[in-house]
Amino acid sequence: MASEEELFASVDALLNEEPHLPPPAERARLREAAGITQARLATALKTTTQSVKNWENGRSEPKSPRLDAYQRLLNGWAAKYPAPGAAPTASVAATAPTASTEPAASRGQTADAPQTPAVPATGPARPAARPAAASRRPAPKKAAQPAADPRFPHGPLAVLDGDGCAYGVGGIVLDCPATSVVELVEWTLGESGLGAPRLHRNGKDSDPLIVLTAAAAVKLGLPERLEGHEQRRSLRLPEDHPVVKQVVKAKWRLTQRGFGPWARIYRKVQGHERQCVQLAILSWDALDERSWPSVTQMEPADIARVLGTYAQRVITPRGSTAVSGLELMTALRPPTRAVQDPQTGNWVPGHNPGSLGTEPMDPAPPEATPEHPVVVDSGWSGGFLNEEAYQWVRDVSLLSDEECTLPYAVGLDLNTAFLAAAARLVVGLSAPDHFHNPVFNPKIPGSWLVDLSHVEVDPRLPSPFTPDGTRPTGPAWYQTYTVAYAQELGFNVTPIEAYLRRETGAYLDPWHDRLKTAYVDTLADLGVTKDLSDVEFLAAMERHKDADPAMAAVLAAIKATVKGGIGKLRERPQGRKYKEGERWPALQRPTWRPDIRAAVISKARVNMHRKLRNMATMTGLYPLAVLSDCVVYPSPGDSPLDFLPYATSGKPQPGAFRLGPTPGLAKLEGVQTMLWAVDLMEQGHNPARHIKGGDAVHDEGE
Repeated sequence: MASEEELFASVDALLNEEPHLPPPAERARLREAAGITQARLATALKTTTQSVKNWENGRSEPKSPRLDAYQRLLNGWAAKYPAPGAAPTASVAATAPTASTEPAASRGQTADAPQTPAVPATGPARPAARPAAASRRPAPKKAAQPAADPRFPHGPLAVLDGDGCAYGVGGIVLDCPATSVVELVEWTLGESGLGAPRLHRNGKDSDPLIVLTAAAAVKLGLPERLEGHEQRRSLRLPEDHPVVKQVVKAKWRLTQRGFGPWARIYRKVQGHERQCVQLAILSWDALDERSWPSVTQMEPADIARVLGTYAQRVITPRGSTAVSGLELMTALRPPTRAVQDPQTGNWVPGHNPGSLGTEPMDPAPPEATPEHPVVVDSGWSGGFLNEEAYQWVRDVSLLSDEECTLPYAVGLDLNTAFLAAAARLVVGLSAPDHFHNPVFNPKIPGSWLVDLSHVEVDPRLPSPFTPDGTRPTGPAWYQTYTVAYAQELGFNVTPIEAYLRRETGAYLDPWHDRLKTAYVDTLADLGVTKDLSDVEFLAAMERHKDADPAMAAVLAAIKATVKGGIGKLRERPQGRKYKEGERWPALQRPTWRPDIRAAVISKARVNMHRKLRNMATMTGLYPLAVLSDCVVYPSPGDSPLDFLPYATSGKPQPGAFRLGPTPGLAKLEGVQTMLWAVDLMEQGHNPARHIKGGDAVHDEGE
C-alpha cells in the first residue's frame, strides 16, 4: 500500500503540471461570447494578433507565463459563458485532451482512427501536435503518416517558417520558440520529437532534419541568400560569421562541409546517444530544382509532405539526392555489427558481412580515373574501363525507304533502367587481385582485358560493347557483364589480363528493393498502377504529373536518387585548386567504388541491347537512336502501341520492350515527326537528346 508521502508526492506532481487549454474552437467561442476581439486580447496578453489567431486555429500554443494568464482568462469566461448543455461550474481544463489540442471529430477523424502518438511522459516537455488544416494552404487528402516509433512521435523532419511554426508529416504543426541556430538545435534534440528509426538493425537512427524557409533563416540570423562566385553547392558561411561563432561557442561542431545549404551540427557521441541535427536552407538552393521540381515554391505544409513522404519511403534527406542515394546504401548495408570479443567477452564493432566495411579501398588501375593516385603514382598507361550509357545514332545510310516514309519517331524511356540493373547484381566486396591470361568466368565480378573486335552485330544496332555503339578495334577493358554478353551471343572470349575480386555479394539488393517499392508506390499514388492495360497506362502517364504535384515531386526525387547514387560511386574531384594525383575527400569513403558503378551501367547497357535485338527479331524494327535509357523507333503512329510486339491474345511479348510502371519497363517519352528525326541525323545530332528522358548516370558531386 502506498505511503502518505508517496501519495502527496504524486498529487504535487499533478499540481505542478502545465495547465491544459480547451480545444482551439472552444477558445474562440469563449472570446466571442465575451465580446472581445482578437486584437484586444492580444493587447491584454502582451502578444500579437497573429499569435492569438494561431492559438485559436491550433497552429501554435502559448508558453508560460502567458500560458497561465490565458488559462485563467479562459476559465473565467467558461464560468460565465458555459457551452450549451454543460454545467456552469464545469472546469474547462477537465475537457482538454492530452495528446492534441483539438478533438478528433473536428479533425475529420473517427474515434477508431489512428491518432498522433503522444510524447512519452518520461521525456522532456514537447508541444502538442496540431492539424495543418489551418495552414496557409489546405493539406492534401493523402498525407504521409507520422513515424510509428514512439521515440519520434512527430516524424523524421519539419519545415520551419518565420512565424515559429514547424510543419511536420501527417499534418502536424509544432511551435518552435527558437530565435537562434543554437536554440533551434537544442529544441530539435530536446523537445521536437523528430527523428527516424534505423533501416537496419545494425545501423543508426536517422538524425532529425529541420528545413528552413527564407523567413526562418533570416529570423535565426542567417542571410536570406548565400552569394559568391563558387558553384552553389560549394558556398559556405565564412568561419567568422556570427552564427558560426555562436555554434562553436556553444560547444557544437560543423562537419568539413561547413555551414552551407546542408549543414550538419553535432557533438561527439557520448555513450549511445547521438546529438546531431541536419539543416536544409531552402533559399540557399538546398533542393535542386531538377531533383525536386517546384518544391521550393510550395507552402511549408506541402514541402513537409513531399520531404516527409520521401523520408519515410527512401531515407531522411542528408544532402542532394545523390548524397541521399549513397547514404541509403550504407543505411541498408551498415559497415559494422556488434560482435563479442572472445578474450574479454565485451561486445565490440566488427565487420558486417555483405557490406563494404569501414575502410576505403583503392580500385584497380583500369577502374580508376586518370587523376587518381593509383594511376598517377604507378604511371599506368594500360587503358581504362569505358562502361558508360549509350549515346548512339544510326547512320542515315542505313535507313530503309520504308523507314523514311514512316511519319513518326516515338521515344521509349525505360523506367529507372539503372535501378533495374542493380537487382541481383553481384559485385566485388574485397580488394582486386591481378591475373594474367585468366579463364573467363561470368560469375566473378571484375575488369577484363579482352579483344571483342571479332564480335559481329547487325550494323542497324549499336555495338553492345561501347557507349557510342561503334565496333571495338582491339583489346580493351570491360566489366564482367559486358564480356559475358559476348559469350551469350555465341563468341569465344580469351582475356589477356584481369583484376578480379575474391569476395563477392549482391551489395545493392536491399537498396534496389527499397527504391523499387518507393517508386512503384509513388506512381500508384499518382494513379499509375500495375493492373492498368497498356492503353490505360499511357493515359495515366500522360496526366500523372498533374494529378498531385507533391507526389510528382517525390517521384522525380526517387529517380534522381537512383541515378545520383550510382553516379556518386565514382565522384570526381571538385574545385579549381585540385591537382592531379592528390587524393580528394570522396576517396576516403568505402563507397567510392567505380567498379560497382561500372557493373550497374554495363548490365543496364547489355539489358538495353538484348531488348533491341529481341525487338528486331519480333518486329523487324531497328532503332533510330539510343541515349542512355531512351530509345527512339520509327513508327506508323504516334503511340508505342503501333509498333510494340503483342501476341494474338493481346498480351505483350516477353523479351522485348513492354509498357508498365515497374523499373525496367518502358513508357512513352515523346513523339516527333520522322522527317524531323532524319533531319537531326543528317546534321549529326542525336534525336534522343531532344526527346525527354534520355539522361545518363554522371559522376556526381555534393
